[in-house]
Amino acid sequence: MERSLSELERLIDTAGGVVVGKSSQEVRRIDPATFIGRGKAEEFAAKVVELAAELVVLDCELSPVQNRNLEDKLGVLVLDRTAVILDIFAQRARSNEGKLQVELAQLEYLGPRLVGRGKMLSQQTGRIGTRGPGETALEYDRRRMRDRITRLRRGLEHVRAHRGLHRRKRASIPIPLVSLVGYTNSGKSTLMNALTGAGVFVEDKLFATLDPTVRRLRLPSGREVLLADTVGFISRLPHELVESFKSTFEEVEAASVLLHVIDGGDEEAAMHVKIVEGVLAELGLGKKPVLDVVNKCDLPAVFYRGDRDAVRVSAITGQGIGEITERLDKMLTVEFRSVTLSLPQDRGDVLSELYRLGHVTLVEYCEDRIRVECELHAKQFGKYRRYVEGS
Repeated sequence: MERSLSELERLIDTAGGVVVGKSSQEVRRIDPATFIGRGKAEEFAAKVVELAAELVVLDCELSPVQNRNLEDKLGVLVLDRTAVILDIFAQRARSNEGKLQVELAQLEYLGPRLVGRGKMLSQQTGRIGTRGPGETALEYDRRRMRDRITRLRRGLEHVRAHRGLHRRKRASIPIPLVSLVGYTNSGKSTLMNALTGAGVFVEDKLFATLDPTVRRLRLPSGREVLLADTVGFISRLPHELVESFKSTFEEVEAASVLLHVIDGGDEEAAMHVKIVEGVLAELGLGKKPVLDVVNKCDLPAVFYRGDRDAVRVSAITGQGIGEITERLDKMLTVEFRSVTLSLPQDRGDVLSELYRLGHVTLVEYCEDRIRVECELHAKQFGKYRRYVEGS
């Protein structure tokens, strides 16, 4: 319970709030009216007045009825864990796709909660739980809200179709995709910057990066891969977000290898690993090849080191970064095959492609041919089959 409350405090801090008081309670029977029961609700009401609190956040998922009843009893805005996470996503979304996804998730969450909350939300404009569509949701009656949700879904389908075109284009010149996954604030974006110099936004807060970023990474063998940074996972990730952000997770689905970034300096790292593995399994991605990367190993106290196959790094100092690229090279080798090609002298463009897409080990310039020994991805072999020596 204390661990979960501590994480909730970090979520509130990330959303821009300041915790002025907290309380815990072992709930043996969930009260259908208020979740916490009448006595605890009265205690909270007294605390709200004493501390001049502007809102109350519960580390659970409230039903619309429980939400409204608590607001009536406490006289302030009441949020659950899901509402805080949605608020953070509303702040962090930058791309058009990200904004559409967040708005859809918020509207689906807020829809059943609008009745009776008009006065409450209008008084709290600009605070946690009211950003993004939270400020405008009261303009919609149920019919107009359903229409807006339908339009958002259509907009996302258009964006996903556009993303699909890019993915198919990438597949025509198949460069392996490697995706970074991990618990939020494990250092994925810092690691991506260390590997690629991508300049991804980094901040010591939960969900600092929301929109996926894809950059090229050259491995020691000379071959190139695409490295994708994705949204961080968290315990009890809201169902609305999992559904809305499926297109974001498509980058993970298309990956040849997952780099699971783990915060070695977090006492809860072992639990976070299980949560990430659970989310991946829920998304049907549990059988992907995974390389565990234990980050923040430069800290004075390291609580988690992973198994013997894990790579231990510090994305800040650069320690162990080279080992990641070497291990990726070995893991991706299984997708490549060794071939010897015989190119016409005037096909220097093909040789340039081979340097970019494969691992060229030998180039010999003969009288009228260029002899090239290289490794090609299995999906690329067909494109260069006519140049195979002796064919």
